[in-house]
Amino acid sequence: MDKEHLKRLPGAEIVLAGIADVEAGRKSVNASAVRSATSRLTRIGLGPLPSADEDVPAAHELYGQLSDELGDGAHSRYNAILARVASFAVAAERARSS
Repeated sequence: MDKEHLKRLPGAEIVLAGIADVEAGRKSVNASAVRSATSRLTRIGLGPLPSADEDVPAAHELYGQLSDELGDGAHSRYNAILARVASFAVAAERARSS
């Protein structure tokens, strides 16, 4: 699947930016979101992604980053980000199978 097609999928603004951040070694919200879905993204052809050298699971790191930024609003944003990543993965899986 080409990059232009990927840019049109729901959640691409998180996933593609997150992949770039992971590859560059940046610790961002998008990078944590991507790392939390590494196995699924790799299965659809967007990997392998470099693994994190941390003891903290990526999903926990994501929540911590959001909590630092948003306080009590972290939970809803965390769920929204993971939902966007899942939407991207579903759309990419469908595109690959058609």
